[in-house]
Amino acid sequence: MLPSKMPIYCATTPVDLRRSFDGLAASAREVLGKDPRSGALFLFVNKAGDRLKALWWDRTGYCLLYKRLERGVFRFPSALRPGDMTVAVEATEFAKILEGLDLAKATTASIGVLHRKTAAPETLPSSR
Repeated sequence: MLPSKMPIYCATTPVDLRRSFDGLAASAREVLGKDPRSGALFLFVNKAGDRLKALWWDRTGYCLLYKRLERGVFRFPSALRPGDMTVAVEATEFAKILEGLDLAKATTASIGVLHRKTAAPETLPSSR
């Protein structure tokens, strides 16, 4: 269902996951500065870090994946600089995030920040 070369962007600040398709698309556009219909996948996590939503556009409409970990928290890569709002990950890293694995302890991979805005003081649980 997901193309192997699909860009994947992790939000570096928590999002209210009561939002659904349109609310998360607005977050991708306004907070992350990305076009939600670009074909990219956008990852959002709640404040507690135990729930994740992935949003993507598949040419016919929005798709949404919602996952709750029974134990632990999702570990997104840390922003490289203060204020970075988006961190790009590879598909293999996305799979590890979905499993609740800590990317810093798994394998090293190419993680890069693609968008910079002033971040709120609250940040996601880091992989440190």
